[in-house]
Amino acid sequence: MSARIARFRRVLERVRTEPGLKRNVLVLVVLIALAGVSGGIILTNQRVNLPWDDKFRFYATFAASPGVSPNHGQEVRIAGVPAGEIASVDVDDHGKARLELAVDPQYKIHDNATVVLRPKSPLNEMYVELNPGTAQSPQLAAGGVLPLSASQRPVQIDEVLGHLDDNSRAALTTLLQESDVALAAAPQHLPEGVNAADAVVRKLQPVLTALDARRDNIQKLVTCLRQVSQAVGDDGGRLGALADSLQTTLATLGQKHTSLDSALGQLPDLTGQLKQAMDAVQSLSGQLDPTLDNLKNASGTLPDSLEKVTSTVDRLGGTVDRLQPVVDKAAPVVADLRPYVHDLNVALPDLRATTSRLDPVTSALVKYLPDLGAFVVNTHSMTSMADANGGILRGMLEITPTTLPLDLGKTLPSLTGK
Repeated sequence: MSARIARFRRVLERVRTEPGLKRNVLVLVVLIALAGVSGGIILTNQRVNLPWDDKFRFYATFAASPGVSPNHGQEVRIAGVPAGEIASVDVDDHGKARLELAVDPQYKIHDNATVVLRPKSPLNEMYVELNPGTAQSPQLAAGGVLPLSASQRPVQIDEVLGHLDDNSRAALTTLLQESDVALAAAPQHLPEGVNAADAVVRKLQPVLTALDARRDNIQKLVTCLRQVSQAVGDDGGRLGALADSLQTTLATLGQKHTSLDSALGQLPDLTGQLKQAMDAVQSLSGQLDPTLDNLKNASGTLPDSLEKVTSTVDRLGGTVDRLQPVVDKAAPVVADLRPYVHDLNVALPDLRATTSRLDPVTSALVKYLPDLGAFVVNTHSMTSMADANGGILRGMLEITPTTLPLDLGKTLPSLTGK
C-alpha cells in the first residue's frame, strides 16, 4: 500500500515539474468527463437494459415479428403509456417468434393478458401494445409465456400487394399517382370543403334533435304499452269470471234452443204486423194534425168538429182492433224470454265492468251511424239485392257459439241438438 502511495506521489511530482504535462493531463480529464456525460445521455435515451434493473420479464409468442429490433428502445405500452420495452427476440420450438418483454414491476400481468404488435411510424418502427388482463385471472409468473392465441401482428403492405395481380398493382399505382396530383391543391381547397361539411352538420342538428325527441316518444309509448299489458294481465281473474258467466249463459240458451227457435219463428209475422200498425199510426198522425188545427181555428163550429172527432175515434177503434192480434202474439214471446232474465242478471255485473271499457269503441263507431241509417232507410229487406239506388252486393255476418273464443265443448252438443 505504501509503494502505491509513493508511486502516485512521483506521478504528481512529474506532472508539476515537467513542462506542458500538467496541461495535457487536465485536457485529458476534461475529455474523459465529457465522454462519460455524453455516453450516459446516449445510453439513457437508448433505454439500455442494465443488469441491475428491477424489471418483470415474461415472453409473448407471435406468428411473426417484422421490424422488431430488441435493445433499441422499442416500447411496451399499456393503455398508450410506456411501461417497458422489448428485451430480446428469438424463435421457439414451433417456429414462432418469441419476444421477451420487460415491464415495470408496478404493473400486474395476468395469464389472460393479450399483446398486439403495432407500427410506431411509417418506417415500420414497432412497439407492443399490452393488455394486462383481468384481476379475476391469476398473475403470470416471472418468465411465463403468453400463447400464440393471445397475440396479434400488423398486416404488412407487401402482404396485401402480394395478393394482387399485375393489372391490379398497376391500377393501384395509377390511383396513388392521381391522388397525389388531386391532393396537390388540398391546402387551398380542402378548408372550403371542411367548412361546407361543418355547415351541413349544423343544418342537420335540428334533424338530429327531432330524431332524439322521436326516440324519447317511442320509449314512452313502449313504457305505456308495457303498463297496459301489465294492467290487462292483472285483470285476468275478472276476464276469466266474465268468460265463465258468458259460457253459463250460452249453455242455458242452448238448453232452451227449442223455445227460442219457436219464438224466433213468430218474429217475422210479428214484424209484419208491427209494420202495419206503424203505418196506421203514421196515417193517424197525419189526420190528427189538420183536426187539431180545425179545433183551434174553428172553435165556433164545435158541433161540426165534434162530428169529425167522432169519425176519428171510429178510425182509432179500427186501429186498436188491428193492434190486438199483434199484442196477442207478442205475449207468448215475452213469456218464453222471461226465463232468460235470471241468467242474464248473473252476467250483468261482469258485463258492466266490460261495457265501461267500450266507450272508446262506441265513440269510434258514432261517426258511422249516419251511413248505417242511410243503409236502413234505403233497404227494405235483409235478402233483397236492390235498394233505392239500384242493385247492390251485400254480405251477411254469421256468429255462432263455435266462433266465440271460449271452451264450449260441453255446450256444443246442446246447441246443435245432438
